[in-house]
Amino acid sequence: MDSKAANTTEKKKFLKVDLHTHILPSRLPDLSQRYGYGGWISVQPSGEGNARMMLDGKPFRDITCNCWDAEERIRECDQTDVDVQVISTVPVMFNYWAKPEHCLDVAKYLNDNIAQTCALHPTKFIGLATLPMQSPELAVTELKRCVQELGLPGIQIGSHINEWNLDAPELDPIWAACEELGAAVFIHPWDMQDKGRHAPYWFPWLIGMPCETTMAICSMIFGGVFERFPNLKVALAHGGGAYPFTMGRIAHGHTVRPDLCATKNKKDPLSYNGHFWVDSLVHDMDALKLLIRKMGIDKIVLGSDYPFPLGEHHPGKMIEESEEFTDEEKEKLLGLNALRFLNVDESLYLQNKDRASPAITYQSTKSTVERKVDSGGPASLAQIPIS
Repeated sequence: MDSKAANTTEKKKFLKVDLHTHILPSRLPDLSQRYGYGGWISVQPSGEGNARMMLDGKPFRDITCNCWDAEERIRECDQTDVDVQVISTVPVMFNYWAKPEHCLDVAKYLNDNIAQTCALHPTKFIGLATLPMQSPELAVTELKRCVQELGLPGIQIGSHINEWNLDAPELDPIWAACEELGAAVFIHPWDMQDKGRHAPYWFPWLIGMPCETTMAICSMIFGGVFERFPNLKVALAHGGGAYPFTMGRIAHGHTVRPDLCATKNKKDPLSYNGHFWVDSLVHDMDALKLLIRKMGIDKIVLGSDYPFPLGEHHPGKMIEESEEFTDEEKEKLLGLNALRFLNVDESLYLQNKDRASPAITYQSTKSTVERKVDSGGPASLAQIPIS
């Protein structure tokens, strides 16, 4: 097709499902007053629709209303043709360092808020829960509540849980429950090294995050997680970190030093390529093409890291505008792969993506209490008014 003909051809619209976006509640008090120790993130209004995340009384990050306002998110999605956002908490809210019962308390509040946002706009948002992973027993209980009562299809977890890598045997009950429930697991790097040589130039985000993601997937491969739980569905942020681009070195090390690398799993690490998913957030077409060639076209999902500056500001644009991919491949990369990873009904989003989302009844975690989702917010954290 010549360029003149191409310019007169209507651009095809693909369903876009962004697996990697973050959200917070509009209200988050200073929980150090409730729990008696610091380390908690709070959110304070800063005027003109903006807010500031605070950590122990010091500014942590400035955010705008698209971090909590569903209507604003939908408006911005319309500007970039994103049909569905998969929403999960900001990783700093994992709180794995906290006392487990306090982490569970906050996780329930965050999960109820996510479920409520999805209930208000069921064709625009799909939610992922957060869990108190430092207590596998509490984590499994909350996982079951989120899947069976709130209808969330999966969870977002960190790249490690304090001193546990993701192959720690303590985590096996969580993997078993995810496998049994069909819950998808989205792994996001967090708690990067940020001292000394790691501190300058935004290195924790630019270098530390890809390193954390690589350690997460190598821990699951070398530690035999996929052997013990072959039906566990896992996706990793930021294109799988450095793994897709260092997998040759990783596999070679597994071969030449089995005494160090093959102590728990003797299978070739490369045999797991295509077993797990990664998002498309690599910011470079050559990197994306390598990612697809190594991981497989069916295992790449659209991810933008919305609404933060290090993310892709126009989700999927690089894929949409590329002549490297067929329409069928673009359909997979931009939307269908994410829906299949989450095991949700594709027809709901393919048929209803342009329809208004009605308010529906939201079922509280307390089965005897029902309320309309448009009543103003989930009632937890003891009704919240600590400042």
